[in-house]
Amino acid sequence: MKRHLNTLFVTTQDAWLSKDGECIALSVDHQIKGKIPIHTLGGLICFGRVGCSPFLLDHCAQHGVTVSWFTEQGRFMASMHGPTTGNVLLRCEQYRQAEDACRSALLARAFVTGKIANCRTVLQRTLREHPEEHADSALALACERLGRCLRRLPNLTELETLRGVEGEAANIYFGVFDRLIAPTATGIHFGGRSRRPPLDEMNCLLSFLYTLLVHDVRSALEGVGLDPQVGFLHRLRPGRPSLALDVMEEFRPVLVDRLALTLCNRGQLKARDFERTASGAVLLTEKARKDVLAAWQRRKQAEVLHPFLEERMTTGLLWHMQARLLARCIRGELDAYPPYAIR
Repeated sequence: MKRHLNTLFVTTQDAWLSKDGECIALSVDHQIKGKIPIHTLGGLICFGRVGCSPFLLDHCAQHGVTVSWFTEQGRFMASMHGPTTGNVLLRCEQYRQAEDACRSALLARAFVTGKIANCRTVLQRTLREHPEEHADSALALACERLGRCLRRLPNLTELETLRGVEGEAANIYFGVFDRLIAPTATGIHFGGRSRRPPLDEMNCLLSFLYTLLVHDVRSALEGVGLDPQVGFLHRLRPGRPSLALDVMEEFRPVLVDRLALTLCNRGQLKARDFERTASGAVLLTEKARKDVLAAWQRRKQAEVLHPFLEERMTTGLLWHMQARLLARCIRGELDAYPPYAIR
């Protein structure tokens, strides 16, 4: 089992990161502000004007620490990782199965099943916890429709049909997502999913958290020797980590969406924590980004029960375990890939 490693987020502008023995040293205006042993880290994420020495980058590559760069507003720009690890035979088999339409459809169906099941669970939990606020049955109807989507999946064997059901389920889920925002979360709006750019507060928060999630999932896939660029559900596109996007589908509803709702519904994020640009895009303020990053790290430390392995582990280990299960499935050691679906 890959032990749970932390991610270091650097948001201080004009900071400089360098190698100091076995540590990462952070300097501002030529003054060292802190040092962190590299063996405690699994990832390094730099926001905005943050520089890294070439010696540090080499050190990170040799220790398997993925370094990613984002704009100050949280848009992904690039990432760096060290030599590819894992068995080359595993990657060869991954490429063969990605070219096989039938095999791709089987794996894609598992990813879609996990996503739709978790979307339905998020809505069902809201119905159970706040029945008096949802007497109009819109959430119940959405749960029923998502259930019908799930029942259709076992009979589907074509990728395009599976993608169509996944899109239908996403429209159902996000069609009622605004009802999950508590009335006390004043100034937090959701007008349907919008990505580039996010046009309201909730879309801004979701997109930022999804970006953090794909970074972690990508690192987990690289850790077991899989190629994060070659997926099964998402089409191949230069520069896009298609397999990481495949695997993260299972985690979006139960980790990112629920965390975003918790932050807003409990008043930890308010309307003043967002700002609107002249183009209409909504962005997190600098302070809010730091608060969200801290909340994401705390969420990864929470213990949960893995439904397939029936073992307790930190949330941040879940995608590492799913990467291992996927690798075993591709090698033929498992009959099918078990998606992460909470009960």
